[in-house]
Formats: sequence, structure tokens, C-alpha cells
Amino acid sequence: MLNLTEINTGKIELREVNLKKVDLKRSNLFGADLMGADLREANFEESNLKESHLELANLEKTNLTKTNLRCAYLQMSQLKKAILRNAHLEGAKLSKANLEGADLAGAYLFMANLEGAFLEGADFAMADLEEANLLAAHQLTTEQLSRAKTLHNAKLDEKLRIQLKMRYPELFEAPDK
Repeated sequence: MLNLTEINTGKIELREVNLKKVDLKRSNLFGADLMGADLREANFEESNLKESHLELANLEKTNLTKTNLRCAYLQMSQLKKAILRNAHLEGAKLSKANLEGADLAGAYLFMANLEGAFLEGADFAMADLEEANLLAAHQLTTEQLSRAKTLHNAKLDEKLRIQLKMRYPELFEAPDK
């Protein structure tokens, strides 16, 4: 595994680059262009990918634990079985992303856009989904969302919203800040 831990590059352009299994732990890639990159099984733990472009990137089984992905562009990216524990995804654009089996436990998804995302088996335990857009999400269940910290002002398909409000009304209350 190539080790590039704690690298500080900023707005570097690495479109379609192959960084499979690379170790970029605690790196600063703020605003980086990684569109279409192969980042499978890479380690970005505690890194800064704020405002980075990761559209169409393959992040399957990638470790993004405690990573700053605030306002990151992840549309149509592959995040299957990715580890996003306690990741900061405020305002992240995840529309049509594949998050099948992703670990989002404790993730902060305030105002994240997951419209049309594939969410089968994604773990939302204690995830903050306040004001998140989950409209037209695929394979999303009440069971998955029942484990979230909050769904306050989240956008949900009506059928899912009704089921959740009936069984877990506390999820829709304003969270303690």
C-alpha cells in the first residue's frame, strides 16, 4: 500500500487517477479534483476532502472515518461498503451515489443531498440526517432510518415519512444542539 499520510496538496487535479489502496490518512486534499478516480480500499481517515470533486469516483470499501467531506461533490460515486463513521458530510452532494452497505454510523449529514442514492443495507446508527434530502432513495427502509439520531426537517418520500412518524415520532423533533 502506497503511504502518502499527512500529505497537504490543496486544490490538486487528479482526475481518473488510480490510487487504489493508497494510504492518505490525515491528508489535506481540500478542493481536490478526484473526479472518476479509482480510490477503492484507500485510507482517508481523518483527512480533509472539503469541497472536493469525487463525482463518479470509485470509493468502494474506502476508509473515510472522521473525514471532512463538507460540501463535497460525490454524485454518482461508488461508496459501496465504504466506512464513513463519524464523517462530516454537511451539504455533501451524494445524489445517485451507491452507498450500498456503507457504514454511516455517527455521520453528520446535515443538509446532505442523497436524492436517488442507493442505500440498501447502509447503516445510519446515530447519524444526523437533519434537513437531508432522501427523496427517491433506493432500498431505504424504516428500519435503517429508525437508528438515526434525527430526521428533523429531512425530505423523505411520503410513504416512508408516514411510517416513521407513526413508529418513531421523536426522530422528527428538533435535536438538542
